[in-house]
Amino acid sequence: MPTLNDILILLPELYLVAAACLLLLLDAFMKPAQRPLLHWTSVAVLLVAIYLVVAGQPPQAVTAFGSMFVRDDVAEILKVFALGTTALVFVYARPYLLDRKLLGGEFYTLMIFAVLGIMLLVSAGSLVTVYLGLELLSLSSYALVALNRDAKLPPEAAIKYFVLGALASGMLLYGMSMVYGASGMGGTPTLDLAQLHNVMSYTTAPTLLLFGLVFMVVGIGFKLGAAPFHMWIPDVYQGAPTPVTTFIASGSKLAAFGMAYRLLDAGMGDLSQHWQLMLAVLAVASLAIGNLVAIVQTNLKRMLAYSTISHMGYLLLGLAAAGPEGYAAAMFYAICYALMGVAAFGVMLAMTRAGFECEEIADLKGLNQRSPWMAFLMLLAMFSLAGVPPLFGFWAKVLVLEAAIHANMLWLAIVGIVFAIIGLYYYLYVVKVMYFDKPQEGGALQAQPDRPLRVVLSLNALSLLVLGMYWGPLLAWCRRAFGL
Repeated sequence: MPTLNDILILLPELYLVAAACLLLLLDAFMKPAQRPLLHWTSVAVLLVAIYLVVAGQPPQAVTAFGSMFVRDDVAEILKVFALGTTALVFVYARPYLLDRKLLGGEFYTLMIFAVLGIMLLVSAGSLVTVYLGLELLSLSSYALVALNRDAKLPPEAAIKYFVLGALASGMLLYGMSMVYGASGMGGTPTLDLAQLHNVMSYTTAPTLLLFGLVFMVVGIGFKLGAAPFHMWIPDVYQGAPTPVTTFIASGSKLAAFGMAYRLLDAGMGDLSQHWQLMLAVLAVASLAIGNLVAIVQTNLKRMLAYSTISHMGYLLLGLAAAGPEGYAAAMFYAICYALMGVAAFGVMLAMTRAGFECEEIADLKGLNQRSPWMAFLMLLAMFSLAGVPPLFGFWAKVLVLEAAIHANMLWLAIVGIVFAIIGLYYYLYVVKVMYFDKPQEGGALQAQPDRPLRVVLSLNALSLLVLGMYWGPLLAWCRRAFGL
């Protein structure tokens, strides 16, 4: 039976479950004219959830339900930014959904259930909780990708996402089963991540344990979108409705980092000498494939998809360092990428209108002449993604490279620097198109997005500049979460 303490520890998650169910009921009984109320109620739900996470955070790590759920500073930071970026997605998505007659309760409830999956995943203290959170996030994401059933690409993208996601989940579960079996060789089998940490000291089947670790790393690589497990990313980014792509590009990456940290450090920390090299190989492959293939893309969403693959390579630089400094740098990078990704896709959403998606790079030709402010916001997002100082993305890259060097992986840091220079090309190309090309007929028009979207998007993009100058407090928060 759950105790009162267990319920209090899970209060933000329980609140979100209740809120999602209430939104389902409201949607069933609301008239079409009352739809705006559903939108702002959903945004308020997420803001209240952020308050509950921050206000109820205990001074030290606590567990619930027999250590299956962990509430610590790492989980708090990831939950705050996952909820925050999802609230941004809600604000940016409203005009897009209205134009395409997709503004319904299913979008908000599925998105909230996906965020609930993220919150369970980053607080996982057991292999069971990891899988529960992962599947809640994944199943909600599959449905969201197929939200626009009348269009050609979304159902196709959802099927590809579902098939490859099911394959990756199966591999992850297979790896977990082998790790569980190895933990019983010479001791009592356990699903608890804290107890698995010590498995190497008594297991009589180290080969089985390592075999399971390989499959778990494959599952992590898929969820991060790291090469060579990146096949789903370009098609899903291009095929999904842009608000859904925005969420997958931001919130799900925070979840993937949380899953990688829980499984690799909390569960498999004693095997770090093995998974460090695996992550380093994934990082190099992601940096190479992501940056080189992005150069030849003409579709903006596909270009940002391959950009995501390269950014996950940088995140893996921090994880491969296998220490508190590397974990703090990787979490800082995940937060940075989430804010940059939401800003870039937010500009695309601001430029869309009925019958026009603003998905091709050519659609941005002459944007500075039509809408100088939107062009400036996109410039901030592109320069930050490219790692141009003094923007936020520059410091995120510096920190993961520094963590790799301190972990005696200088060669990996050099690879990261080389591909950072190569990656400048396709980001600067977008800026060149906006500022130096002539506008084309049917491209992005003079932007007149609704006021909430314009204000929030401006704050989001300008925060990349502000955080680039005052990144110290956020880094200190991340470092404190790992005991630094």
